[in-house]
Amino acid sequence: MQRHHRRPEVRDRSDEAYIGAKMNMTSAYSRRRLLALFALAGGAALAGCDRKPAAVDGASEATTSRSSAKAKGGEPMLVYRDPECGCCEAWADFARAEGYAVTVENRADMAAVKTRYGVPDQLASCHTAIIGGYAIEGHVPMRHLAKLLHDKPRDIRGIAVPGMPRGSPGMEMPDGSADAFEVMAFSGDGKVSQFRA
Repeated sequence: MQRHHRRPEVRDRSDEAYIGAKMNMTSAYSRRRLLALFALAGGAALAGCDRKPAAVDGASEATTSRSSAKAKGGEPMLVYRDPECGCCEAWADFARAEGYAVTVENRADMAAVKTRYGVPDQLASCHTAIIGGYAIEGHVPMRHLAKLLHDKPRDIRGIAVPGMPRGSPGMEMPDGSADAFEVMAFSGDGKVSQFRA
């Protein structure tokens, strides 16, 4: 009886290339899968963007009376927003409650709006408001806006809350979760610094 010994497999360069390609495909698939997961998570975070917070609808009596007093001569504010974004309207409602005379303009070209008013890319958010000659980018708290308009600093072009942090004005979450965020000031020459109220 004759035994057949298996010949050890010899891989040539084409085998190695095949294995390398297979591994690259696997890691590309993993990268695609990760990107899809990030997109899904981002979409879930933005889902809060389609609703108005209850806090705006049920404003306290003190806020209501204070805003009524201011509303008669409120400073005009123009809010540019993407027509699909509901949280922008929720932020505009906060501004209205503070007595600002808010006009909302739907724009499909939000990137062009941000460029026009000098908003740095790293500070971009979903909406851009213009008031008193300043650009207000994103979900800026009203106390910061009031300080800006009171102090009228000449060395900055505007203030911003980058991104869309949960818990910022207009981005309240049903479960009360919130992200830490800072309000940033930006100048015409691109300088960015923290803006404190």
